[in-house]
Amino acid sequence: MAHWFHRNPLKATAPVSFNFYGVAGSPSANKICNDLRTTRARLLEMFTDVTCNPEIMKNATDAYFSLLQGFISSLDGTTQENKMRFIQNFKWTDTLQGNTPSAQQDAVFELVSMAFNVAIWYTKFASRLAGKENISEAEAKDVHRSLKVAAGIFKNLKEVHIPRLITPAEKGRDLEPRVIDAYIIQCQAEAQEVTIARAIELKHNATIVAALSFETANFYQKADHTLNTLDPECSSKWRKYFQLKQHFYMAYAYCYHGQTLLASDKCGEAIRSLQEAEKCYSRAEALCKEYRQTKGPGSTAKPSEQLFFLKLGGLIKNTLEKCQRENGFIYFHKVPAEAPQLELKASYGLAEPISFELPPLSEQCTAEVYATFDLTKGAKNDKAKPKEEEVKPVKEPDLKPQKDTGCAIS
Repeated sequence: MAHWFHRNPLKATAPVSFNFYGVAGSPSANKICNDLRTTRARLLEMFTDVTCNPEIMKNATDAYFSLLQGFISSLDGTTQENKMRFIQNFKWTDTLQGNTPSAQQDAVFELVSMAFNVAIWYTKFASRLAGKENISEAEAKDVHRSLKVAAGIFKNLKEVHIPRLITPAEKGRDLEPRVIDAYIIQCQAEAQEVTIARAIELKHNATIVAALSFETANFYQKADHTLNTLDPECSSKWRKYFQLKQHFYMAYAYCYHGQTLLASDKCGEAIRSLQEAEKCYSRAEALCKEYRQTKGPGSTAKPSEQLFFLKLGGLIKNTLEKCQRENGFIYFHKVPAEAPQLELKASYGLAEPISFELPPLSEQCTAEVYATFDLTKGAKNDKAKPKEEEVKPVKEPDLKPQKDTGCAIS
């Protein structure tokens, strides 16, 4: 599967000890605090472990979130806020803002920030798998599923958990609507790229490929427009990616639409559609160069030198030459001045986010144990100001793209 995806960096966070001296008034309460610390540390380790897979990630995520909910959900049978929700300060950086952290003393902020990173991990796992040589059908399905899982997590955070924050997200930060919307749309568009590759490999009808390509191009355009009011310093590179993918898939749409027109004996219109495909492809090529030269967060690559990009250029050229030959021998149709209006609607293959749900509350978090947390004792015993924990950037594995053999999904 010849694919390349832009990726922004993972969020970084300060260590959290969950040492509530005096507050945790029973062995069971202390165990919850210890388990929160260890399960959080393990989950953070998994983000950069190249051997981690979706099953391991889900287990690590569930272990931490099942405990963290004990500091968020109401455990005393009332509708009042959990008394432990605001006891601990959490610091997180953002995927577009470098190493400048945001901090909130709120367990919900920790939940949404950590879950956001889990979603980013799924996109990176998909990207790593999609860059492999000779990817199998099972691996291609993992790529497709991982992107939809990520979309589902982002969507759930936006609709359910982020609105619960006391302090709203600052502009340009990960948890604000423009940024999280762009991530949702990107995941859906990239999942559809996998579907398009599958449709081409199995030689599905050109109409299906054209419609899916058109819908995918529109997704990328929508993602780009979502970020157009964001600070260019942090969003320009990401936007260049959306723009080059939009024009690339418009070129695909016009190319396969041209094949449909030729099959319907509309050779003049087919030629015009292929000419438009050439224009879109040339624009995508120029945007690839701009993408490489634009500074900003995220990976740097040369997409125009990847085989998936070069193959489309060859396909457009060969299909246009075929149409021109046929027109010169058989049809003698006039080539319209205007490009055909693409009004294509895909009936199949559109990627919907996979619904995300938090794991059940840990069995350790009972009303009886909750009652042994005493906030008044913490205030007396802990007069010293806690040490400021530094947020260190995440050292992500330096994975070089493997040679693109042009293998598609079989």
